[in-house]
Formats: sequence, C-alpha cells, structure tokens
Amino acid sequence: MGKKSIWLYIKQVKKPIFSTFELSSLSGKSLSNTTQALNNLVKNGMVSKIYRGVWAISYDDSLNVYKLIPYLFPRQRAYVSFISALHLHGVIEQIPQVIHLASLTHTKIVRTKIGIFSIHRITPSLFDGFKWHNETGDFLIAEPEKALVDCLYLSAYKKKQFGNFPELHFPKFFSFKKAIEWSKKIPNLKVRACVQRKLTALERNNRRS
Repeated sequence: MGKKSIWLYIKQVKKPIFSTFELSSLSGKSLSNTTQALNNLVKNGMVSKIYRGVWAISYDDSLNVYKLIPYLFPRQRAYVSFISALHLHGVIEQIPQVIHLASLTHTKIVRTKIGIFSIHRITPSLFDGFKWHNETGDFLIAEPEKALVDCLYLSAYKKKQFGNFPELHFPKFFSFKKAIEWSKKIPNLKVRACVQRKLTALERNNRRS
C-alpha cells in the first residue's frame, strides 16, 4: 500500500482524526501494513501520531482536541464534564489545562500529543445529562447544570478537587432548579445533602451579584 493509496483512504474518512483500525477496514489491508504506511506519512510530515492507534492530518485547521475523545474510549462512553464543560458553556472563563471527563470506567489520566485527559468515575445513577456538542456528533458534553452537579459530587469525596471554583458567570439559561433535580439522583444521602447545600449557596450568591 503506497503513500498515495493510504492518503486516499484518509480522505475517505472525512475527519482530521482517524484510527489505524478505520483505515485497515477501508483498505482491506492488515493493521501492520496500515501502520507502516502511516508511519511513512509521519516521516513526510503529512500525518501525526497522537495516541496509540490514533492519527491526525498535520496542519488541519479543523483539528480539535475534543474530537479525540471518542477514539480514546471506543468501547465505552465518556462525556466532557466538570470544569471543562462549564468552560465550554461559558460559566467559567479560565481554560482548564486538563480536559475532565466523566465515565463509568476507572479513574485515570490519559496523555496524548495534543492534550491531557482526566477521567473520573461517577456513580451509574449520575451517568446521564449529556448530549452531542452542538449536535455535531464529535464528542459528548454534559449540560451546564449537570456539569456543576458532577463537580460538587466529586468534591464531596475528594475535597481538594473541584472544591473551589474560579469566578462563575451563570448565564440566564442556567437553571438551579434543574441542578437540584440532578442532585436528587445521588444515592449517598450525605453526599446529596452536601451537594444541595452548595447549590443553594451558589444560587444565593448569584442572586446577590
């Protein structure tokens, strides 16, 4: 499989990020042959390897670190939440250095060439309240109310994480009532009460500002 043929298969994917498996399936070639062809493109500066089995077209303006998320967890769902989602929704101005995700898998850190991802395990009853970002199908993101509840839920267990926020700017569409409803799905009664107290305090401070 020459350079030209592998490049044609990359174009067929129609995305700036793609996997070895995708190209192998399209071309009918083995994973090893596909990897070898991609490594040749890396040497020519046309493609970059950003994670195990995941590649990106070099200098593609549409390349977005969030688009990598489905490739990091092909067998399980993970959605952008916590302060990362709050930033994307405009609640927090400060850009998080790490992209925080909620999942049912084990808590861990994933480092790639274009970004660092911190995966936090949450209880199954809270694994909801997310949708495709801007309906694009690129990555899943929590609703702003759910992202805030996820933060407060995790801070109840890990005091040093998400316990203090940078300055918060709640847009008009933000609903504290909706956030309270999400908090009711927390099975641990003590944690639920803690989260609801913090939500009440945040709502009170927001009314004063």
